[in-house]
Amino acid sequence: MIKPDRIVAASAQTLAQPSRVAAAAAAAPDLSARAGEHDHMANAIRALAMDAVEQAKSGHPGLPMGAADIATVLFTRFLKFDPADPQWPDRDRFVLSAGHGSMLLYAVLHLLGYEKMTIEEIKRFRQLGSLTPGHPEHGHTPGVETTTGPLGQGLANAVGMAIAERHLAAEFGGALVDHFTYVLASDGDLMEGISQEAIALAGHLKLKKLIVLFDDNGISIDGPLALTDSVDQVKRFESAGWAASRIDGHDPAAIAAALEAAKKSERPSLIACRTTIGFGAPNKGGTEKAHGAALGAEEVAAARQKLGWSAPAFEIPPAIRAQWRAAGERGRPARLAWQARLAALPAEKRAEFERRSNGELPEKKLAAAVHELKQKLAQAPKEVATRAASEFALEGLTAALPEMVGGSADLTGSNNTRTKAMHVLSAADYAGRFIHYGVREHAMAAAMNGMALHGGIMPYSGTFLVFSDYCRPAIRLAALMGLRVVHVMTHDSIGLGEDGPTHQPVEHLAALRAIPNLKVFRPCDPVETAECWQLALQSRSGPSVLALTRQNTPQLRQGFDEHNRCALGAYELVAAEPSPYPPPQAGEGRVRVSLFATGSEVAIAVAAKRLLAEQKISARVVSVPCFELFAAAPADKRAAIIGQARVNVAVEAGIRQGWDAIIGSAGVFVGMTGFGASAPYKDLYKAFGITPEAVAEAALKHAR
Repeated sequence: MIKPDRIVAASAQTLAQPSRVAAAAAAAPDLSARAGEHDHMANAIRALAMDAVEQAKSGHPGLPMGAADIATVLFTRFLKFDPADPQWPDRDRFVLSAGHGSMLLYAVLHLLGYEKMTIEEIKRFRQLGSLTPGHPEHGHTPGVETTTGPLGQGLANAVGMAIAERHLAAEFGGALVDHFTYVLASDGDLMEGISQEAIALAGHLKLKKLIVLFDDNGISIDGPLALTDSVDQVKRFESAGWAASRIDGHDPAAIAAALEAAKKSERPSLIACRTTIGFGAPNKGGTEKAHGAALGAEEVAAARQKLGWSAPAFEIPPAIRAQWRAAGERGRPARLAWQARLAALPAEKRAEFERRSNGELPEKKLAAAVHELKQKLAQAPKEVATRAASEFALEGLTAALPEMVGGSADLTGSNNTRTKAMHVLSAADYAGRFIHYGVREHAMAAAMNGMALHGGIMPYSGTFLVFSDYCRPAIRLAALMGLRVVHVMTHDSIGLGEDGPTHQPVEHLAALRAIPNLKVFRPCDPVETAECWQLALQSRSGPSVLALTRQNTPQLRQGFDEHNRCALGAYELVAAEPSPYPPPQAGEGRVRVSLFATGSEVAIAVAAKRLLAEQKISARVVSVPCFELFAAAPADKRAAIIGQARVNVAVEAGIRQGWDAIIGSAGVFVGMTGFGASAPYKDLYKAFGITPEAVAEAALKHAR
């Protein structure tokens, strides 16, 4: 075939001067002479991408046009999938980490015959309610494996998917689990810091079934990549333990050979594919002008002529469509053979695989585990940090739920996320259930998303609450996608003490509570910790954070209660003593003060209640382990829990933001208004006025 307008096969001089892309494009031969089945199929992707972006007057045509050859080879010759069953558990995963190039994926899904990806959806690109949003959205569009757009996230998700594949293959065998994870990544993906965390982890774990195709087009939004970056990505990946190569990304034979080699590698693989952004566009191709805007009618017409594509907008010639549909049928025999192998398994093993793949909990086992935990705590109360209470809970929970795979970002002994029975997942033993992520919080959180997306695994991990800042982009995407992942975040306040304000979270609870569809649990004692774990595991449609203490807390829940009292998000922990006095004002209850608190501050509220009783002030204590569940509770139950006290007081070693929804704007808040300090934690609580005496005094000012 005639070589297109692209960077000439990766000479060192061209690598150093990516601005020559434009010159190469101008000097390229007329593409109308290109022929062959591959060229026509790739041009179908380019045409649909140009047309959809042009109609929307918004989008990114450059990547789909530049990477069309890569996608054509991958989807028609290598990727294992079946459009008739987009959720087939043993399909290969394809992650478009460069989510801005979404029309590449939408075009391919349409051409392959994914039922819901009609030409009408292609025409509705970036329109309200369409299956073709600006960036791919998992759960919204069949065939989209993960939500991408924030660069680097998809690459790290793919690492999690590859971990899940290896783990489940070790547990259930290669007859059931044997697939690859492919990624199409951009230079932006590889510049984001999360990429270094992700590729280092993948190289360390020797995830040989992970293959990254780098769309190496030498262009960024601002212009030539040389403006901002001079990293040799091949050497970078090699240094992290990957197999890496550089090829011509417009040569189908070279792409196929590289993929064949990658599939045989004992290491994860990077294939740097030298491409031209906006391939085929005679004036804007090879420049930043092809990246993030419609090409314009004149340029689209010129590109059609240069590519030899004469079909009208949004029309695919029948012969080319038939070739793509045949490629879509290619994986059906493999899927049917896999289904036969699954059906031939012993009933118990088949049921367990299907249960895990479907994300279904063994509810009876979970309930029994929590029941046993609470009985033990009723018989032998514990005064321990809630992080230690979490470890105690995990001993029973991980035994009941074998799909739970834990981890920590180099803080295992501090987060208490590894139980005694858990073995380490490593390159030597993928059957392990605990992952040492190293100091890689961002990749850890994103890899957990990938595991949850893959299915069959229920991931949880640990770090300090202050480092939720490093995890936040991935947590937000987990919430957007509705993924069940659990983040154990310990050292949750100034209560961590001497490490000081750099490590003491102050605004973090409020910041996490601001993320839609994220549940933030802050239990006050071992019983609440067990109940919050149960609720997090049952939260199938979104992620959870467990904010846990470093310092010991008393067990405030005495005796055994089979009900999960945390399920409403808040409940009356200690009722007020009956008051002999009538309400001070019409509409008020006989209770003068309602004390609301979370976590370690619940014990402070209980102590403040005793001080108020000495002053003949009737008070009650409400524990609020989860704002989000409380906000979702029926209005009558919320009103009953909030009550009608004369004054509402909230106590939390964080900032006030978010509390007014419970205590009202006239409510009193005892907590933090700035950063912490370095000192023993008891001294800090006194210094910042978060004590029973301070709470009682604040209540008294308004209760009389």
